[in-house]
Amino acid sequence: METLGAIIGVFVLTILLKWRFDPLYSIPAIGPSFPVLSYIGAYRYCTNTRAVLEEGYSKYNVFKVAMLDQWLVVVSGADLNEELSKVPESYATSHKAAQDLSQLRYTFSESVADQPIHVTTIRGPLTKNLGIIFDDVVDEVHAAFADTIGSKMQGDDWISIAPMTVMSVIISRASNRVFVGLPLCRNEDYLNIVRGFTFDALNARFILSLFPKSMKGIIGPFIPWARRATRKASVYIRPIIEDRINKLRELGEKWADKPKDYITWAMEEAEREGQPTQVVIESLMFANFAAIHTSSKSMTQALYHLAECPVLAAPLREEVEEVIRDHGWTKVAMSKMWKLDSFMRESQRFNGITHIAIMRKTSQDTTLSDGTVIPAETLVAGASTATHHDARNYENPTVFDPFRFANMRAEDDAHIKHQFVSTSPGYVAFGHGKYACPGRFFAVNELKVMMAYILLHYDVKFKPGQERPENSSRWHVVVPGHADVLFKKRLPVPA
Repeated sequence: METLGAIIGVFVLTILLKWRFDPLYSIPAIGPSFPVLSYIGAYRYCTNTRAVLEEGYSKYNVFKVAMLDQWLVVVSGADLNEELSKVPESYATSHKAAQDLSQLRYTFSESVADQPIHVTTIRGPLTKNLGIIFDDVVDEVHAAFADTIGSKMQGDDWISIAPMTVMSVIISRASNRVFVGLPLCRNEDYLNIVRGFTFDALNARFILSLFPKSMKGIIGPFIPWARRATRKASVYIRPIIEDRINKLRELGEKWADKPKDYITWAMEEAEREGQPTQVVIESLMFANFAAIHTSSKSMTQALYHLAECPVLAAPLREEVEEVIRDHGWTKVAMSKMWKLDSFMRESQRFNGITHIAIMRKTSQDTTLSDGTVIPAETLVAGASTATHHDARNYENPTVFDPFRFANMRAEDDAHIKHQFVSTSPGYVAFGHGKYACPGRFFAVNELKVMMAYILLHYDVKFKPGQERPENSSRWHVVVPGHADVLFKKRLPVPA
């Protein structure tokens, strides 16, 4: 018995010493920090993320929250958001943070984790060619709405739609018009594959988040969804890539009508890096994931706000009609829709896609301006939802004010900083700084085209007695509540 008691004593002492001398010990925790008991805090963080982060935000400049596999350090306030965004890459990286939080190697593929050509493709040629591809986005948005909603309408009857489902269909078509072009962007089997892949990846990420680090490498390979979806999509994508490779070899610079789309640009990036065709396919799947899951949520939230307060449609519609009449369905027109831009930006501020932003993984000890030392190999992020509901950053932050940013633009000579696409230390929906979301320029234009189309062609409302559903969370991810939205065709529909 004495031997057993001694063993237990040594074991407990070891745990106490490890806890006390943990490099993160000095950073205050929200919830229990003692070994094993920290899992209670992790459960609360998983199920009530927003409240946990807001508690820490209100108490500390820097704090930590428990996850099942590690601690997440969170910085509070716009100033520290700015500081975190400027930490050199040699001290903290965004891609390693994404690998940790999303388990890219298992939820997507090894190439997405190790050769992220999607980042350079989206940040470079896709963004630079927005003006060229814009007409294709408009054409596909119009066609997709006609096929998914317009085809179901009978006269002036109201029809009920599930926003998240329908918006994901339209976004998958519009995005793939730019990713793979016609006719594949309208192939239902292919679109079902990439949409299924998107939501399967989210589920796989959640499942892996429930296991400690030591088990992820064991469990991860047994989650087959990403590999299975990629194999199915390859049946459609690989022949396109191989055909283009042959034409490039045959025509070279003389290929006058070379497609300007994601596949072409990713092929060129892969060739520069010496990567095979499979890497292009896997990067395309990740691009689909990023486009579909974020933009579907953004559109769903915006539709809920419009359905909750249908009178908002009148001033938004008036602006859209005037701008389209003067400038047509052009990228320039989108930039002139200040009220629509404000409405979409405010919806993103009010709801968000995730509760954290500016995610980084430290590679060496990093000291913040307040003296806090963040040890190497630590996940650190800003509290985006808490930042967006901070009265120091916004007047009446708990109120949805659709024209908040339009009014700010009217009063500020530097009005560009209040655009939907712009980031700042106080607006981090797309992150902030050098590593802010590279796809936001494409996404914002796509979302505005979609909402402009809805305003011109439909009236929108909730069923009688239906209120805007509350958001929930799965770890950091904001999950829109579910409620059907009623659509009715506007007659006469503007040209």
